[in-house]
Amino acid sequence: MNSTLMSRNDLLLLLGFSVVVLAMPIWLAPFGAGYPDLLQRFMIYGIFAVGFNILFGLTGYLSFGHAAFFGVGSYTAVWSLKLLTLDAIPAMVFAVIISGLFALVIGFLCLRRSGIYFSILTLAFAQMSYNLAYSVLTPITNGETGLQLTLNDPRIIDAAVGHGFVGQPIPTLFGTPIGGYAGFYFCAAFLIAAFFLAQRIAGSPFGMMLKAIKSNQTRMQFTGFNTRPYALSAFVISGMYAGLAGALLAVTDPLAGAERMQWTASGEIVLMTILGGVGTLVGPVIGAWIIKYFENILSALNDNILARFFDFLPDGVDTFFVTIVGKFVGDGWHLTLGLVFVIIVIFLPGGIMEGVRRVASAFRNRGKTPRASNQTQAAE
Repeated sequence: MNSTLMSRNDLLLLLGFSVVVLAMPIWLAPFGAGYPDLLQRFMIYGIFAVGFNILFGLTGYLSFGHAAFFGVGSYTAVWSLKLLTLDAIPAMVFAVIISGLFALVIGFLCLRRSGIYFSILTLAFAQMSYNLAYSVLTPITNGETGLQLTLNDPRIIDAAVGHGFVGQPIPTLFGTPIGGYAGFYFCAAFLIAAFFLAQRIAGSPFGMMLKAIKSNQTRMQFTGFNTRPYALSAFVISGMYAGLAGALLAVTDPLAGAERMQWTASGEIVLMTILGGVGTLVGPVIGAWIIKYFENILSALNDNILARFFDFLPDGVDTFFVTIVGKFVGDGWHLTLGLVFVIIVIFLPGGIMEGVRRVASAFRNRGKTPRASNQTQAAE
């Protein structure tokens, strides 16, 4: 690859990230997270977090309504699968376009304000979108039941080329069903591509402008520079990332429901970004993986599993540990997540990536201190 396209450090980061992502079925297996459904969610919410970080981490605009674009992407993808074809590519394309247009409208209105007022406006629009999907637009969204694929769907493109289906319709990629590990690698390819695009945005002149807006937007405006087009562009790009993630979730799990647009889903992506490290490339992805791991693994632990785990302890002691640990897993997994989040915010305000930087800096400085001391002694 030409060095003018990517710096050596960026290339190494992209290659390392790609290796970690593609090898996840291997290195996550000992942690009980090597099965396809969870791996797919790791990829999908990683894309969601990368896109959200472009708006929040680079530009400094905190949105509490990004789940709206996630839900729009899901609904658009399912309608494409129902009306046109079961092939996933058209569904992804339409989802990104519609989500981008929706983000353009919402961003144009919300970006008239900044700070907490911007956040409140995005939250209001997200809740309006949720209520529309849940109760008002039921002919389009199917309300609380959710939008699903059926055998009676027209699928005009598939019908035109003579593709017939037996049993429950399953999304495909050029005729190959998307499921299992094939679905994981399909999602992984999009995550790597999304990560690469975020790298290019962060290192481009456009990305420098977004960082300048975050640093001191008022000063830029005093110089006569119009920051709104840049902020709006970041908002739309971030919304398109969210739509892509929603489409992938609909393709791997052919269902679109209003719950994907709730304010809690928007809050979750904020937590992912803060936990991993706001403004970093890898941090939001790590934060998304940690939260989804807690949600799917810790929540599945119950007293019977804990009893088998602590079975090696003496009678009475094992019961004590099962009682204590049981409060932090199963239905109480949110308590564990809350404790982790509090510890990170207090001791690592920059998120997990700040901890990684501190450790790396400590290792680098270990070898430098003795040499500096020897040089001082020699001078004396």
